[in-house]
Amino acid sequence: MIAAVAENNALGKNNELVWHLPNDFKRFKTLTSGHHIIMGRKTFESFPKPLPNRTHIVISRQEDYQPEGCFVVDSMEKAIEICPKNETTYIIGGGEIYYLGLPFTDKIEITRVHESFDADAFFPEINLEEWDKTTSEFNKKDEKHLFDYSYDTYLRK
Repeated sequence: MIAAVAENNALGKNNELVWHLPNDFKRFKTLTSGHHIIMGRKTFESFPKPLPNRTHIVISRQEDYQPEGCFVVDSMEKAIEICPKNETTYIIGGGEIYYLGLPFTDKIEITRVHESFDADAFFPEINLEEWDKTTSEFNKKDEKHLFDYSYDTYLRK
């Protein structure tokens, strides 16, 4: 999994991020490029176009939903079946998809935005009895980043 998450586990509101962190976008691109990415329909539709150099798998309950260049399935299990077994696959959201994907996840890449936000989509709580934080890199706010943030990596115990 990969996500940008506020202190109150907020992901976004009205199908949009509620912060702008250019370095996080660069990190997301670097980590996910060349990989399969699993997302919900609303997350996919929040992009202006499919993300380059990635295989898109969209989970949707809409039977006739078929955006060009994407695999569309109706469950997390089917999404995972499509992905190569010995390669990294990223679950990229939104909120419901993160909840569905958590049992299948062995690594979580979180950009923790050190602020709380009003939101309508949230990341699941990380149970520290099940996960170890293996790395954390703090970044101070600056002229391009309005909030302090950290890159945190969690591995399933």
